[in-house]
Amino acid sequence: GKNCSLLQEMDVIQKQDENCYCYVQNRTIHLQYLWSTVQIKINSREKFQFEPISEKNNCRNSETVFEFAACAVQILWKPETCTETFLSIKQYGEDVCFKIQPFKIEPYTVRVKREMLDGKLLFLFVAGIFLFHFANSLSRSAKFFYLSGVILGALALLVFVLLTLKRFIPRHSTFWILMSGSWMASLYFIYCFKENMQWLWSEHRNYLLGYFLAVGITSFAICYQRGPLTTELSITLFTWTLQLTAFVLIYCGVTIPQVAYAVIAVSLCSKGLCYPLGAARHIARKMKHHFKSKKLVFKYLTEEEYREQGESETIRALEELRSFCRSPDFPSWIAVSKLQAPHRFAAFVLGSPHVSPAETKAHDEQYGIGSSFLEEQLFETRAQSERDEPANSVHEEDEENENETHTQTPFPYATELL
Repeated sequence: GKNCSLLQEMDVIQKQDENCYCYVQNRTIHLQYLWSTVQIKINSREKFQFEPISEKNNCRNSETVFEFAACAVQILWKPETCTETFLSIKQYGEDVCFKIQPFKIEPYTVRVKREMLDGKLLFLFVAGIFLFHFANSLSRSAKFFYLSGVILGALALLVFVLLTLKRFIPRHSTFWILMSGSWMASLYFIYCFKENMQWLWSEHRNYLLGYFLAVGITSFAICYQRGPLTTELSITLFTWTLQLTAFVLIYCGVTIPQVAYAVIAVSLCSKGLCYPLGAARHIARKMKHHFKSKKLVFKYLTEEEYREQGESETIRALEELRSFCRSPDFPSWIAVSKLQAPHRFAAFVLGSPHVSPAETKAHDEQYGIGSSFLEEQLFETRAQSERDEPANSVHEEDEENENETHTQTPFPYATELL
């Protein structure tokens, strides 16, 4: 029935009697407080009792399962007794109230400060993003499978045991009912561990380390015996579980729920857009391959192919010329006025050969086999070779005389003089 003291940032309160304190959240949203938390530290030289106060006195008014679990924990869990405690409050969360009752008349100190960047929240957010985008590849990794089994066995022992004994449960309905109860009990255990982690670590550190060590080794041995996942159905279910866990990490890693919802929606859209983007890239590759200019390949012709191609191209060019000359656009009178033999040109247009028999005979006599042109080329080649041979013989004789002179020299300085 006594009013509680309101806490504000940078407060340092010293009291020695029983009192309750409340921190009221600021409802104005600022993105700079996305990973910000308020840290409340209570310490004293003597032990005191720290008891959280719930705003809801009746757990039946809880709207969600998590609120009901939190209310049940606050009712069932005993108040914490210690000389120092630490409380971290998320920005834009619920208002937090607690009561401090010292056992002796000894002053205690309550300090309030803001931490603009909480490393735990940032780690949870980044881990959620990473886990969502790499869930498909991680679900196929054997090492990650063993690591997930160890974590599941340590934090949700009942769920791990139930999954291990699944083959011994005949009905699926019974299995899912037991699984629901195991998950509820595991969530209750995780919530209690989170709320009292500091007290458990300071007071019962050896038991806590022994529990994690024993359960971790046992979980790893069971997972190693069963082996990693092999069927596509089990891998798909494991991928969906990892993605759902990633959403929980993203939601817990930020202080503004609206930002968490937006990041989750963008992540889902990015996963959904991978299929149309992949199809668009495939179509783009096909179109690029279709419109890409082909590389020119040069083929060298043989002498026979060169002659055949020359003849065929000459015949085609002559036919194009004849057709052009027959067209109405051809200035026939101007061409006839400039020609020396109009009758021959007219015969060519009507289909006669473009070379007369006399011209063909003259060409064969000059350039054909036994022609004067070939004889001149042959005689020039022979004369050139005969002119080169005497010069080479004179040069060789000079070299022989020089060698003989070297050999007949009787004194040692003959080589230098020569």
